[in-house]
Amino acid sequence: MKTLSKTTILFTLVLFISCQTEAPDTHTISKAQLRDKIKGAWAAQTIGVSFGSPVEFKYKSTIIPDYHKLRWDAEMMKDIYENNPGVYDDIYMDLTFVKVYDDLGLDAPVDSFAQAFARAEYPLWFANQTARRNILDGLSAPASGHWLNNPCADDIDFQIEADFAGIMAPGMINTAVEVCDKVGHIMNSGDGYYGGVFIAAMYSQAFISNDIDEVVREALNVIPKESQFAQTMWDVVRWHEQNPDDWKDTWFKVHRKWSSEIGSPVGVYDPFNIDAKINAAWVLIGLLYGEGDFTRTLEIATRCGDDADCNPASAGGILGAIQGYDAIPAFWKQGLSDVESIDFKFTDISLNDVYDMSFKHALQVIEKAGGHVGDEEVVIKTQETRTIPLEEAFPDHFPIAKPQLNQVLIDNYSYSFDGKGFVIRGKARKKGDIDYVFEVQLSLDDQVVEIVKMPTTFVDRRFYLFWGYELEDTTHTLELSVLNPTDTAEIYLQEILIYGSEPIVANY
Repeated sequence: MKTLSKTTILFTLVLFISCQTEAPDTHTISKAQLRDKIKGAWAAQTIGVSFGSPVEFKYKSTIIPDYHKLRWDAEMMKDIYENNPGVYDDIYMDLTFVKVYDDLGLDAPVDSFAQAFARAEYPLWFANQTARRNILDGLSAPASGHWLNNPCADDIDFQIEADFAGIMAPGMINTAVEVCDKVGHIMNSGDGYYGGVFIAAMYSQAFISNDIDEVVREALNVIPKESQFAQTMWDVVRWHEQNPDDWKDTWFKVHRKWSSEIGSPVGVYDPFNIDAKINAAWVLIGLLYGEGDFTRTLEIATRCGDDADCNPASAGGILGAIQGYDAIPAFWKQGLSDVESIDFKFTDISLNDVYDMSFKHALQVIEKAGGHVGDEEVVIKTQETRTIPLEEAFPDHFPIAKPQLNQVLIDNYSYSFDGKGFVIRGKARKKGDIDYVFEVQLSLDDQVVEIVKMPTTFVDRRFYLFWGYELEDTTHTLELSVLNPTDTAEIYLQEILIYGSEPIVANY
């Protein structure tokens, strides 16, 4: 019998080990196709937000009925650009981060992104605005987006502005998630962070797969299955499989099981729902039931209601990345050429600019991640999807009451409640033409908690006035003291949301 030498055995063992640890698969794509997909992502996102903008939050927690005709024509985008530019808040936030990468390179520090949007002149809302105020007050990321410091942590904000992360990391899903980790925790945590990661991961996969179901499932593998966000998305996938012809059936199932808002105070005890997982479900319904058709995708994602401009923007952008700019139907491109050279309001960047910038960034990321950029083609080093850690916002906090305050805070005000958490909603407002910055001391049970700045300017405002979580579940007394009262402005206390340790159970 012939025996193997030690050298042969060693060579065989090394070969076996190398086969088990071989480099990840690669995906080759022409530069022209990569650029076409990047253009498709940005263009379709802009088309989607324009299309849905007239019905944004006009249909809260309800489907937009079939008889409500949704407008689309050649004049619509130009009209929005000129007369209602705040519609593009999701895009100008995206562009802020693109610009930071363009100015500072791929290793730009977290604080550069935080400072860029916090000091920008554009209006913001919810988690973004709360994070902006946190940053201006000296709180850094990720604390600025953590639910203990941000009552909007589970909101849709990062979800609607994470597109850039997937577009600049085509086919490199873990790299896209790394970008999300750098930026997304500035304004969100928990499900609000997962929403952005999910969207970015779908964009990334869209560059290497034309199968929408595959794109969705691979992106969902990034999100911990035990999170409510992942459970909601997997429900949509399952219900679509069970009934692939009736998107409304899945909509009602999602709404029945998952629509009770807990985090964002404005949506608790109210049909207003800006929760990330709910609106991500509407994006997913649009993608799955749209079946690759632009009209069906945008119509369905919009008709799901709630944030009805951002959701078709996300669904449309992902579909645009899958199919490319040239494949967008002429019907949906009408008016696009009229705006592509126009800078988005509050920026010096147009669609034509960001087509070029994102293409440049994608090539840089491909090379940095071990791929190759040739004269005509690029080789993307694809990645085996990693699941990110579990994080949960507002654990064991259950809404138990939301009494109206309807109180003008002149100098001092006290309020007692039973519970373990609270959020006070209201606003600082000027009485004339001169803006003012209040300083208000918040005390809880005779202990000073913080002194907060409260500008009357809309851009710098404090979105929610006061909040506190993880308190002992007992009786508490809040005391608010204005340290610098004035006759030129006032603070209006609208309502207080109170949390308890146990959910209220219906009596039936």
